[in-house]
Amino acid sequence: MRVLIADPIAPDGAEILEQRGVDADTRLGLKEDELTAAIADYDGLIVRSETKVTPGVLAAAKKLQVVGRAGVGYDNIDVEAATGHGVIVVNAPSSNTISAAEHTLAMMLSVARHVPQAHSSLAGGEWNRRKFLGTELRGKTLGIVGLGRIGTEVARRAAAFEMRILGYDPFVAEEHGRHLGAEIVNLPTLFEQSDIITLHTPMTDSTRRLIGEPELSQMKSGAILINCARGGLVDEDALRSAIEDGRIGGAALDVFITEPPEGSPLFQHPNVVVTPHLGASTEEAQSNVAREVAEQMIDVFEGRTPRYAVNAPLVPPETAAELAPYVPLALVVGRLASQLADGQPERLSISFRGAVGELATDILAATVLSGFLQTGTETRINIVNAGTEANRRGIHVQQSKDATQTLPYTNLVNLDVQTTAGETTVGATLTERGQTEIVQVNGYQVGIIPTGGHWMIIRHTDRPGMLGRIGTVTGENNINIASLHVSRESMRGPALTVVNVDESPEPRHIDAILGIDGVDTVRVVNL
Repeated sequence: MRVLIADPIAPDGAEILEQRGVDADTRLGLKEDELTAAIADYDGLIVRSETKVTPGVLAAAKKLQVVGRAGVGYDNIDVEAATGHGVIVVNAPSSNTISAAEHTLAMMLSVARHVPQAHSSLAGGEWNRRKFLGTELRGKTLGIVGLGRIGTEVARRAAAFEMRILGYDPFVAEEHGRHLGAEIVNLPTLFEQSDIITLHTPMTDSTRRLIGEPELSQMKSGAILINCARGGLVDEDALRSAIEDGRIGGAALDVFITEPPEGSPLFQHPNVVVTPHLGASTEEAQSNVAREVAEQMIDVFEGRTPRYAVNAPLVPPETAAELAPYVPLALVVGRLASQLADGQPERLSISFRGAVGELATDILAATVLSGFLQTGTETRINIVNAGTEANRRGIHVQQSKDATQTLPYTNLVNLDVQTTAGETTVGATLTERGQTEIVQVNGYQVGIIPTGGHWMIIRHTDRPGMLGRIGTVTGENNINIASLHVSRESMRGPALTVVNVDESPEPRHIDAILGIDGVDTVRVVNL
């Protein structure tokens, strides 16, 4: 595996990759055409905010499996195009949380106490204490827009300053706010009552220019706006006008619509503090984000679900360890059903029963679907684009969950495939030892542990000598049988035999088995 590091990151990231046998090449400052020309040779790409991962870059990335953003925001990556190409996008949302929260408090204090301006004045030989009369944070109302990881940490620190805290976040429960000592309110109320407003939301179509002329006009006279999140959240021209007109008291900006900004009247205003996107610029944060992105890339390369996949179903941290053993099981279920089904698939029904039904199973459903769709196609299909690919093919997918046990199994993952030729069902369970065991194929009870080798699934009539005849074919052709399982509906009735062999049967071997009286079908599958 090879990874291209296109933006500066802490050396910890490259070291982790190299330790796991991944070649990490650092090539900084690549222009889009240079990156497009180079990316075809790489399985992974790591960027920060400088490098743009465009549809053109992704189209040229024939081997690319994962793009890692060493930071929180990922608006420089075309996630939709990545998803279409089956490329997983990961970020590091937790590693710079404390760094960004602390910088927010630093900016808040700098504006309230005129720290940069006072420093410049004194360094220039002027001693003027009256000019820089500040204000205390204690007793002031802080409005936090976005109570995610960073907003939460800002609230905890602001509480130590004895501030009243208001919070707005449509995805956060009021209970979380109460735990932080914050009152959850709507945006107009937050704007009207806050002395200081700080932004901590991601950049999306709905949050772009979240703060414009209408919002600034709702704020208290003298209010201070702080943005250490994403530059596009604030209409900079509207902010400049509001400050110059005295409608708000000032601003502190760490991020800008264009970075680096090409000069701005805001920079010269005495009530504005600016820094060059330093929110995550601490040694600790840079080390953490580099490590977190590198470790997630290893997860992708080794077939595990990364912790923070932007374009994949969410894996709740509290259930990640419980979900992990079911991922290979879900993949096998999808792969087996795909190789057994005839005709064009029309509907896939995925069910989770027992203990697995108590978990957040969206990631497992996506894994089942990717296993089913990736067989027999050169298109890269995985958890990020399986749903899109199913829609493109006109396949209806439904998922159901039930925590009730399906005895004798404590957990059961089942896939029912409806095609133009009929129905195929596969069910599997996770054993007490953590092994995947296929327990049901088309209504037959089986016990398949999907280890190495090749598998022949033979549908036939149960009759004396049948297994001997099958064994004769394999023996005469030097095909060694590793294991064999027979399931039947009734004595001398329809039966299913599953044979695990060490060598891959050739078409002539399959024809020989099909020539045995009573054999209906033989399917060779790879698990």
